[in-house]
Order: sequence, then structure tokens, then C-alpha cells
Amino acid sequence: MKTILKASRYLVIVGVTGALAAAITLFIYGGLLTFQQISDTLQAGYISSKGGKSLMLSFIETADIFLLGTVMYIISLGLYELFIDDNIALPDWLSIHTLDDLKDKLIGVIVVVMGVVFLGHVIKWQGEEGILFYGIGIGSVIAALTVFSGVKKKKG
Repeated sequence: MKTILKASRYLVIVGVTGALAAAITLFIYGGLLTFQQISDTLQAGYISSKGGKSLMLSFIETADIFLLGTVMYIISLGLYELFIDDNIALPDWLSIHTLDDLKDKLIGVIVVVMGVVFLGHVIKWQGEEGILFYGIGIGSVIAALTVFSGVKKKKG
């Protein structure tokens, strides 16, 4: 039984591979989207403040795709480091030795993604009242994640 349980850690390879494939797909998609937006902008041939706002929003949404790709990449690396091989040559800031390390890295990226999503809504904002509640909701989640992360660090 011990041998089976020891070998079962390699089942995580499915999650590692899936998360890595998702990260690669998101990065390629974001890159193609960026080049398409640049091409569309150059083909339009005119410059206006409305066009600039639209371009800025498009690039912010593309940044969100890259950030989600980063989340998937960190999940892939983290799971691999935790369950398969802890001796991958990575920068210190990306080194993951415990599940709490992985959660902290993910919380950091999630907070940034939520900020980028909110910024996108602010740019599209047409004066609706709902943006206040949306902002409060995002702020509440960010505050909760920050408190959660801080409490975990104090206990450790």
C-alpha cells in the first residue's frame, strides 16, 4: 500500500500538464490578439480619442489574458515542485516549497487580475451606478485574500 501511495503522487502530472497547456494556449492567444489589435489599429488609418480609449481597453483586456496565463503557469510549476521534483532551477521569487507558498503566489496574481478587470470596467464605464458595487465587491475579495494571507504568515 505504501508503494502505491508513494507512486500515486505522479498523478499530479495530469494537472501539471493541463495547467501548462492552458498557460501556453493563453500566452499564444494573447500574443495573437495583441498583433491583431496592432494590425487593426494601423489599418484603420485614423487617430481619435475614442479610438485611443478603445485601444487602451483592448490592451488591458489582453493583459488580463496574459495574467491568467501566468496563473496557470505558476500552478503548473508549483504542483510539479510540490509533488514531483523540488530541484527545478527557478528564480527565488518563483520557488515553491509548500502549499502555502503556492497559495501566496496565486493570491498575488489573483489580486492583480482583479485589479485589471476592474480597471477595464472603469474605462468602459458610462455612468452606471453598478460600478460602485462592483468595485466594493472586488475590494472586499482583495481585502479577504490579504487578511487570509496575512493570518497564514503570522501563524507560520
